[in-house]
Amino acid sequence: MAELRDTVRDRYAAAAVSVNEGKAADDWSEVAGCCDPADGCGVKFYDVKERGDLPEEAVLASLGCGNPMAVADLREGETVLDLGSGGGIDVLLSARRVGPTGHVYGLDMTDEMLDLARENARKAEATNVEFLKGYIEDVPLPDASVDVVISNCVINLSTDKPRVVREMFRVLRPGGRLGISDVVAADTLSPDERAERGSFVGCIAGALSFAEYEAELTAAGFEEISIDPTHEETDQMYGAIVHATKPRT
Repeated sequence: MAELRDTVRDRYAAAAVSVNEGKAADDWSEVAGCCDPADGCGVKFYDVKERGDLPEEAVLASLGCGNPMAVADLREGETVLDLGSGGGIDVLLSARRVGPTGHVYGLDMTDEMLDLARENARKAEATNVEFLKGYIEDVPLPDASVDVVISNCVINLSTDKPRVVREMFRVLRPGGRLGISDVVAADTLSPDERAERGSFVGCIAGALSFAEYEAELTAAGFEEISIDPTHEETDQMYGAIVHATKPRT
């Protein structure tokens, strides 16, 4: 498990270094990412106007399988946590949504990505953001401290997904919610069949099935769960939007 985590960290650290060197997505297609670099990696999921004012490096470092901003329904004054924040694109977009009275945390385990994200926040003059180093299985925030958890194609990379789900539940305030993009497998695919379709670091082999994802969320205590496919990443492996709510009581 530790070896897999190190592999993920090394790949995404290399991606951050490549972005800092000014390389486009298709120059580091073997480095990292959950989608086809020929399609523009995660950039294709964002509206041109939405990303137009962001630092170029934040856009280039987008490696996700969706756009959690399209579904998170963020509101003025809310506190948001982005799990696996990478170069910071979703943190910076969230910061605009929650405004000066809100706050957005980005959590990442990779020093190179954190350095890139902090520089992007400086360039964007975002004063309501904070980037934290840590693991999504052990979030360095207090209980009931955020209103919304977002994530973009990162939970499938964890080697301990039940713990990630429990951590999301822990840090959310009562009534808090999830707005997550992730890769999810068809219920008919076995773990071996998922591994045949792609690597763990490529966001395929480690993906949960729809039923497994719902079961983990339910076990942690979440309600109002929905997992909706948006597109097919590869045969019977889907980019999906995950919604869930922490009960108010």
